[in-house]
Amino acid sequence: MRLRALTRTGVAAALAVAALATGAVTTAVAPAAHAATGNLRITKVVVNGGKDIVLTTTAKKVTITATVSEDSALKEVWIDLENEVGDQLNFHAGGVATCTGTGTVKTCSRTVTLDPRGDLIHNGLAGPRNWKAYVQVEARDGDYKSGDYPSVGVRRATALIGDAGPEPVRKGAALTVTGRLTVANWNSNTWTGLAGQGVQLQYCKYPCTAYTTVKTVTSNSTGNLRASVTATADGYYRWKYTAPYWVAPSISVTDYVDVR
Repeated sequence: MRLRALTRTGVAAALAVAALATGAVTTAVAPAAHAATGNLRITKVVVNGGKDIVLTTTAKKVTITATVSEDSALKEVWIDLENEVGDQLNFHAGGVATCTGTGTVKTCSRTVTLDPRGDLIHNGLAGPRNWKAYVQVEARDGDYKSGDYPSVGVRRATALIGDAGPEPVRKGAALTVTGRLTVANWNSNTWTGLAGQGVQLQYCKYPCTAYTTVKTVTSNSTGNLRASVTATADGYYRWKYTAPYWVAPSISVTDYVDVR
């Protein structure tokens, strides 16, 4: 069962159903937001250290940190990571945060888990759009503040392998470089070939100081790559995938070729 398009008011019940079906542990839904009151301020919110979340086929923990300015003690801070389109809440994870700091500035953090093995993470959630952090703060003196804050994107991880041959190769002869581009498939929880993607074949002459792109190859229906080049000198070959917004870039392990 894969749950989608959940409203904020209905997500708690839906997550409970998913938990019964999968054995997953879910968090409660944050209380409804209210208007800001008092001099409390949320001055900064950072998700995953400001870097996109790259998710494979296993669970990943992500920390969300909010900096709060308030002249009294904090009663409760709630932090969520959400994927929402309009009033449809597709993914939700979070809960009560832990806060540190003295004086008027406090740093509050909450770690959440994104797990594609559950029912709530699927390929349609990949990318930077619709992801946000929700922060709600209540102080002892009654001050209150809540709101949505920009989040980093969540990308599907990719992987590249490569091999060059024959080895060793005669100078001036043809050298064939093969490879394969795969991507984390959150729907099937497997790694599958990524088709129709431009991948750069790069070369670095020995002793290696900088790589240059010698060809760009489009991956076939199963993610396989193949290119032919002329062997000129000893050096290293690798594949490099720069990636669009919904998947993560990757680079293959280098393959050294002895040219004789």
